[in-house]
Amino acid sequence: MPCSQTSSPSTVTRPTAAPPTPSEFFRRPSVTDTVLRAGAEVERESAPVRNPYTGEIIASIPTVGVDAIGSILQRARGGRRTAARLSRASRASILDLASRLVEQRAESFAQLIVSEAGKTITQARKEVARAVNTLSLSAAEVRRNAGEVVPFDSFEGSENRQGWFTREPLGIIAAITPFNDPLNLVAHKLGPAIAGGNAVILKPSALTPLSALRLVDTLIEAGLPEDVVTIVNGDADLAASIVSAPDVRMVSFTGGFATGEAISRTAGLKKLVMDLGGNAPVIVMDDADLDEAVVSCVSGAFWAAGQNCIGTQRILIAHQVYERFRDAFVGRTALLRVGDPLEEGTDVGPMITREAALATKAKVDAAVERGATLLCGNDVHGSLYTPAVLEGVPANSSIWQEEAFAPVVVLQPVESFEDAVEQANAIDYSLHAGIFTASMDRALAAARLLEAGGVMINDSSDYRFDAMPFGGFKYGSMGREGVRFAFEEMTQPKVVCINHLSGQLNG
Repeated sequence: MPCSQTSSPSTVTRPTAAPPTPSEFFRRPSVTDTVLRAGAEVERESAPVRNPYTGEIIASIPTVGVDAIGSILQRARGGRRTAARLSRASRASILDLASRLVEQRAESFAQLIVSEAGKTITQARKEVARAVNTLSLSAAEVRRNAGEVVPFDSFEGSENRQGWFTREPLGIIAAITPFNDPLNLVAHKLGPAIAGGNAVILKPSALTPLSALRLVDTLIEAGLPEDVVTIVNGDADLAASIVSAPDVRMVSFTGGFATGEAISRTAGLKKLVMDLGGNAPVIVMDDADLDEAVVSCVSGAFWAAGQNCIGTQRILIAHQVYERFRDAFVGRTALLRVGDPLEEGTDVGPMITREAALATKAKVDAAVERGATLLCGNDVHGSLYTPAVLEGVPANSSIWQEEAFAPVVVLQPVESFEDAVEQANAIDYSLHAGIFTASMDRALAAARLLEAGGVMINDSSDYRFDAMPFGGFKYGSMGREGVRFAFEEMTQPKVVCINHLSGQLNG
């Protein structure tokens, strides 16, 4: 069904400049090569990194197998000792300088994100700006979150005691990141971990490792000792061997449910922080500003080609305004330009692979076969997928129950506010939710009743500020991200208590 303006890779006139080569991204050899410096050589292979839009190979990244785990852990142990010796002032200075360097090279980072992840250039620039902020917030957290005084002498039996607690590093943290935010989600792992004095074994997505490599290179340029972060590229068996290693004291993972469940079974006795996805609902009440709601929901649904764990997927609309909202939403979706992510006017770029686009089409086709009505989209051109809007979707279909992670939206009329909340909560997991209403009472009721880690009032579900706590309710989320909250997850309190014995501890 026609929807949106689409241009395929074969018909778009591309810029004359060739895609940048890896040597243009990194001044040093790939950080991955440093994995084996401290240990015995093992056989390595390489994996191609492809531009999602053109299919071109833009880089080849060395990969290692499980036989490298000894060398990886040996290097990480050295990094742990190095990180522990860094003063708070040094950590803050490194993160501040790295933030400034990323900002100075913002356009180059944005071009890299477009090349490997397929985000539009506008979306990539926003991701870079957020990563700059994430690193800056991490530097501020080093200076702010050092611990607290404990008022021992306020309690009977402890009158002669005084003390405090500090926040100390966990040691080695394994960080596993997805493809959809290849720079900022890596910054959300590395920034707080470095701020807390930890070493990191970083396994970025095999589909989008280049932004992670360049960020680590930038941190090293800013003064981070090279062994503090160990980047590895390899398969699921390598990841399992890292996750299960007793030396690793925490796993920070953002990705799919199946992988998250496998990590939880493999990790053993260590801390887990995981964001595994969502299926975000947005409620539109009959007193809402419909124009604003439509604009926000279109953006929230189709940003980054819908490959966004807090992207709007289910819109629950008061029946009194359902047809008005539906027609306006479909009309605005039809104006979106789908195509070359490097062109300034493109609204929706490619999905990460053609296979992902075809799988999305298959899910939508299955929903239509079960009675849903396709209002718009569901066409595939290479890795491009035209945004799909459906109504009448059965409540037990996968498009309603599961995360689509694609530019697909379901519209559903509701009879009342209570009905909307009930349907919004009828999913096993929930990161964010939203509501559009002019009623403060109703907005606050939604904030109280919606089972989600974040409730956005008069905004789409996909709003995220990098300083706020981020994580979900119910199934599919453990712990919290957001710089301050990740810092606290990645550190541990140590109590120091002084007992003032008579005649001892004299100054």
